[in-house]
Amino acid sequence: MGLGVTLSYDALSPPTTNYVAMNTLSPPSPARGLSFWWKPALFVLVAVIGLYYVKWSPYYLKSFVAADKHSIGTSILNDSPGEPMSAALSYAKVYFLAIWKAAVLGVILGSLLQVLIPRDWLLRMFGGSSFGSALRGGLFALPGMMCTCCAAPVVAGMRRQQVSVGAALAFWIANPVLNPATLVFMGFVLGWGFVALRLVAGIALVLGVAMIAQRISRPQQMPEATLAAVAEASAPEQKNFMARWARSLWQLFWSTIPVYVLAVLVLGAARVWLFPHVDGAMGNSLLWLLPMATVGMLFMIPTAAEIPIVQTMLSLGMGMAPAVALLMTLPSVSLPSLLMLRKDFDGRVLVVVGLLTVLVGVVSGLVGALLL
Repeated sequence: MGLGVTLSYDALSPPTTNYVAMNTLSPPSPARGLSFWWKPALFVLVAVIGLYYVKWSPYYLKSFVAADKHSIGTSILNDSPGEPMSAALSYAKVYFLAIWKAAVLGVILGSLLQVLIPRDWLLRMFGGSSFGSALRGGLFALPGMMCTCCAAPVVAGMRRQQVSVGAALAFWIANPVLNPATLVFMGFVLGWGFVALRLVAGIALVLGVAMIAQRISRPQQMPEATLAAVAEASAPEQKNFMARWARSLWQLFWSTIPVYVLAVLVLGAARVWLFPHVDGAMGNSLLWLLPMATVGMLFMIPTAAEIPIVQTMLSLGMGMAPAVALLMTLPSVSLPSLLMLRKDFDGRVLVVVGLLTVLVGVVSGLVGALLL
């Protein structure tokens, strides 16, 4: 009888050993004091100062120029290159003079992101494969206003912190395509109908590419990434901030900038053939629409440079369909920016990004030929 009571008592007792083990496996939330909060605060400070100097202030002033003169300058392709070598050097000079400040800022922010922003924060905001994660990635891109190449180092930093494919791509493509300053310039220079089409097609491109690429990408290792983030947040740092940042900065620079410079030179030389002489023969047929959409996807330009390019080509007689296709695909992605992210995305994902960009450009061109 006594033995039966003992067995019943044991059976009803809670499994203390398993309970303790489960509690042991769940790391406590780390105490985060002043020594923790100065890092994200420093990142925000650097981002705000850098963006104000490189983007916000110049674009604010340029908006008045666009409103007054209905122009933001001449086309970056206006120099009529003779042979490939001179075309490469002349375009590289003009291009890098236009974007070098934003490129430096992109590398700095992409490297600081990896050492100043807690990984668990990034995972909570952008680590999932849901539509909401992609939407947040696109929304957070709006203040950046960067071209696709200058945003690429930031996206590389995000991916190295386990941000999901969809959220990272939404951030990357939304930077140039949904740039608020570019939309304002476009309205004053080309007309607000172009803005409406760019906005609708841009949102479809950003979210469509993000969700499709997320679906075809390799499965995200979220449980392991989350546990690593918690362990990292709980453990004391083994290296000081400057050493960690220097390592991150060098790795990011070496994996993105050399191939970027080389690709700019190659495409600068190839523009002799990529952008033929424009005349009235370049109408709205697919014969011109598809090649122009493809060229726009491959070529790299500074922020908002598609506006004077399209303005000039329309004035020379280019059809509305290929012009609108260029307006969509020129800023979206480029061969240099795709190469810059070759180590941070699966190759299939980058191919799909390029193909979908061309498809959206073609569809936008057809719609533009009917409505604009």
